[in-house]
Amino acid sequence: MSSLKFGTSGLRGLSVDLVGRASALYATAFARHLLKSGQAQPGDLILVGRDFRDSSPSISATCIGALKRAGFKPVDCGTLPTPALALYGLELKAASLMITGSHIPADRNGIKFYRPDGEIDKQDELAISAEAADIGDTNLDETPGTGEDRSAQTEALYFERNVALLPADSLKGLTIGVYQHSTVARDLLGLVLAHYGARVVPLGRSESFIPVDTEAVSPDTIRLLKGWAPEHGLDAIVSADGDGDRPLLADETGEPLRGDLLGLIAANFLGAEVVVTPVTSNSGIEAAGSYSVTRTRVGSPYVIAGMDEALAAGKTNVMGFEANGGTLTASRFIVEGEPVQPLPTRDGFLPILATLYAAARAGQPLSAVAGGYRLPFAAADRLENFPVETSAALMAYLRASDANLASFLAPVAGVASKSDIDGLRVTLSDGRIIHFRPSGNAPEMRCYVEAAGENEAKALLEQGLGLIRAWAKAQA
Repeated sequence: MSSLKFGTSGLRGLSVDLVGRASALYATAFARHLLKSGQAQPGDLILVGRDFRDSSPSISATCIGALKRAGFKPVDCGTLPTPALALYGLELKAASLMITGSHIPADRNGIKFYRPDGEIDKQDELAISAEAADIGDTNLDETPGTGEDRSAQTEALYFERNVALLPADSLKGLTIGVYQHSTVARDLLGLVLAHYGARVVPLGRSESFIPVDTEAVSPDTIRLLKGWAPEHGLDAIVSADGDGDRPLLADETGEPLRGDLLGLIAANFLGAEVVVTPVTSNSGIEAAGSYSVTRTRVGSPYVIAGMDEALAAGKTNVMGFEANGGTLTASRFIVEGEPVQPLPTRDGFLPILATLYAAARAGQPLSAVAGGYRLPFAAADRLENFPVETSAALMAYLRASDANLASFLAPVAGVASKSDIDGLRVTLSDGRIIHFRPSGNAPEMRCYVEAAGENEAKALLEQGLGLIRAWAKAQA
């Protein structure tokens, strides 16, 4: 069970560590926390959904059995996007669990926990961990269970939300590819796009799990997108990560648009007055709309906390998004004269639809819409299978002194300023930005950069990753 820990979004770890007793343990701990805190009562419904990973059905069944023994009435919502599960939970005022490892490799999995009023926060995480520690090594029944099947109702509610966002036939005339791979959003995405009049082309469906990181799209995925776009005469290609809460949208050439740009377009589509986004999102966001911006640490709990603070201060039209494009709404919005109810969890559909609508309404290709924002060029990537201990040692070294940071970055440029909100975000003496941050969900080291030009950003990213590799090699 040593690999299991709470990260930027839920509990994550190796699948082999989560299957069996650990699933029962954390489901039981969550149930006890809900009951002790008064957020739920014995006999209440509790929802369980899952993604397409091989280990997810087993983990889901074990959780259902544990939740039933803890006094709840589990509902099986099947394989579906996390925002669909969250929306149904808000509708029923029921807590829920989503079995998913999101975008991380197939040998890993996780559990996302939702209270009846939305995502758990960091205090909830501490309480659940304390309950799990209290149960400890005591005997725990791991018998799998079954729950009432409400997958159709859950998907229908999410479908109805999304087909009410845009005017009828607003995407008519567009040919849009759906990279289906193994995302639970693959069928719903196609249905929603077809509802708006688009011609939908299914692409790359897989029965084996494929981890797609929308924040650092892999070269292999980009090659697929750039091949499909001209082959099928596509205006766009859409997709999502494993559990459908992070969007992927590529333009007519197959070039992926950055997630924070999609979030920004969604903010303007909604008419947001307050935008909450992590420090890793593009530095040009503040100047790209008529809203105020709050910057946070990386992870939906921090974005939600920022949105809650804005609401408590009496703000309206409050939303947030992450650098991966996942978009959250804390307020009720009015779009095209119709209400959009709050969904304060990452949603991949809203930013995709908002961006496609912006292109269709302007009569422009997606590349022109993206270019019109004139944001600084940004790029991000990660070193996979990078030991957590090495990441921690590197960050400790860089934080130990300004001299260490300056020495580390000397091959690139001098240091003008730094931010330690989450990882180390450094503004270089020439105005470029480089940001080092260990992943909160997996043994990965991430690097984010911004520069005046695309080639300059790509070169800086390679330099940054090279510095990390060289430092790790020197420590080995």
